[in-house]
Amino acid sequence: VTTYSVSEEKRHNLRILLAEDNPVNQKLALALLDKFGFKADAVTTGKQVIDALENIDYRIVLMDIQMPEMDGISATRQIRDLSSNVLNHDVLIIAMTAHAMKGDRELCLAAGMDDYISKPIRAESLIKMIEKHMKNFE
Repeated sequence: VTTYSVSEEKRHNLRILLAEDNPVNQKLALALLDKFGFKADAVTTGKQVIDALENIDYRIVLMDIQMPEMDGISATRQIRDLSSNVLNHDVLIIAMTAHAMKGDRELCLAAGMDDYISKPIRAESLIKMIEKHMKNFE
């Protein structure tokens, strides 16, 4: 097990929103985040992501690309749109997708996402990704 550099207090105080419509993937991701001391809430649609971000100042969104009602790309574009009512248009958005095809990373970044991780999510990769970006919050 890798030793992680971010203190337990900083991890616990970080607000993470998980956008994942698959119940098994959602449960797994929430369990991984909890295991490493992160506090996360979960939603299942892009519309619910927008609603949550209008009410709570999350620091990170782990965004599934394919969701019902509104996909992750559309949700990201709306979050970045300064005319939308989200509290933080600059929230860190990490794409999570099973689509590891050439060009998918570029599509996510072009939509305004900050980073990209492919599924299936590996615990160490996810935690390293979050901690890499947490350094920017200080």
